[in-house]
Amino acid sequence: MKQLIILSCLFFISLETFSSNLVEFSSIKELPSGEVRITFKLSKIALVKSYALDEPSRIVIDIKDSELKGELENRQNHPIKKIRASKDGSTSRIVLDLYESVYWKKPWQIEKKDHVLLIFEIKKDKKLSKNIRDIIVAIDAGHGGRDPGAVGKLNILEKDITLLIARELERTLRDTKGYKPVMIREDDSFVDLNDRYQNARKVGADIFVSIHADAFRLSSVKGVSVFVWSEEASSITAANLSKKELANNPEVKAKIGKLDVNDFDEDAARTLYQLVYEAKIENSIILGNKILDKLRLDPYTRLHKKNVEFADFRVLKSIDIPSVLVESGFISNAEDAARLKGKPGRRMIARSIFLGIHDYFKEKPKPNTFMDPVQSNIEYTIQKGDVISEIAIRFGVTVDEIIDLNNLRGKAIYPGQNIKIAI
Repeated sequence: MKQLIILSCLFFISLETFSSNLVEFSSIKELPSGEVRITFKLSKIALVKSYALDEPSRIVIDIKDSELKGELENRQNHPIKKIRASKDGSTSRIVLDLYESVYWKKPWQIEKKDHVLLIFEIKKDKKLSKNIRDIIVAIDAGHGGRDPGAVGKLNILEKDITLLIARELERTLRDTKGYKPVMIREDDSFVDLNDRYQNARKVGADIFVSIHADAFRLSSVKGVSVFVWSEEASSITAANLSKKELANNPEVKAKIGKLDVNDFDEDAARTLYQLVYEAKIENSIILGNKILDKLRLDPYTRLHKKNVEFADFRVLKSIDIPSVLVESGFISNAEDAARLKGKPGRRMIARSIFLGIHDYFKEKPKPNTFMDPVQSNIEYTIQKGDVISEIAIRFGVTVDEIIDLNNLRGKAIYPGQNIKIAI
């Protein structure tokens, strides 16, 4: 009975934590680029779910644990037929009724001094037969700024290696139609561990990939590992890595349980949304295994652990975004350090991560994206300086496969050209 009372108290405390989030209409604006931007004002960062429906065309945005405040703007222009709002328990539901199919962006949240803006955009496109959006991949380059991470052989720093791999992955995703990469850090800057997964939520990420490298006192230890979040570590190595993460970030350890006013409390949400959290872990394991399968095929990369590992890495804490951490090698090992210092080695790691991500969305296709239904080819946009042999390496296919699929025999490629690649 005493345990039941305690659990009940914890539930109501958690519920109270979320219930004060007010949702208020702010504005509708047509941008010079042709997009229509709809903005709402929130009290704090929210757990937001969004999806599109067809016949009739509409977009639905659910803001969990919130209250509607004020009236909606009645003035609407094409392609928006009507905006309506309703309550479903503790969820505020906003529905955009549309005249036609649109390209839309998942809602993202921008934190201001005393409130949060929830923004989403739509754009007319006569070529569309259904509503569609990009898949958003949050890329987290580990460490940065005053936190160098591990220091390894050949005078390399973990923070430099992780950013270079992240940029390789970003480029591939950026130039592949249907993906939108978002860098958690774009340069040599320090980003708090809590801010990393909070920022992934703010941008509406579909998945989160954190890239790291490691060091160990024994220089013979080498290889790549992939981790998923768990309170219980799956090995001594995993336990030591998670302890090292907090030891290197004392300010994060001090902040655990002391969130900023506008932050979303992932720990409390895990109690309220247990099924959502369990699905996230299950999907994280699938994503981790897909990446691990591709790393296993890389002839230049050794695996440190053959299976997905589990560890209490704070950056993987999101309750609903499938999240993995890739340890790209041990820079304390001469062979791994040489591989990661060179562009070809980093490109192979980035390639394996990309192909693993793509395989994940083949198995777990996101509705309203180019992977629904699953496609047999991707579409890549040629960039200045690209050559077919480099593109083939980037995607793990042969030159002849690209040439034959795109009827390029004896033809030159040019920037801006779209080609198909079968992966």
